[in-house]
Amino acid sequence: MKQPIFRASDIRGLYPTEINEVRAVEIGRACSKLFKPGKIVVAHDTRHGSVELAQTFIDGLKQGPEDQYEIIFVGLSTTPMFYFLVNELGASGGCMVTASHNPKNYNGFKIVDGQMHNIGGTTIQNIVETF
Repeated sequence: MKQPIFRASDIRGLYPTEINEVRAVEIGRACSKLFKPGKIVVAHDTRHGSVELAQTFIDGLKQGPEDQYEIIFVGLSTTPMFYFLVNELGASGGCMVTASHNPKNYNGFKIVDGQMHNIGGTTIQNIVETF
């Protein structure tokens, strides 16, 4: 089933009706099936709910195989700084909680692999639907 929050290059929607802590756990859990073992960088912006979404994304990620990841929660960050950290730390991937240029009532997730390639929302959706 197509859900509008899962987009070609990210996951974005109204907070908390479309994007919320329940969805964040699902998305984190899906990423535990995608990321290679290693360091995972998680950051967030200043939007309402970003801290909670980042924390529950991490909760979902931890539902994957135990001790698979070293989760590096950097907290408040800009998106360019997040990308820099994924690269500089040699991470296997990462998640930035942000809705970028969207209005303040939106939130979302930018997810990248260790090569700095976006992992599209539709890829995540396909995994979420298998739960």
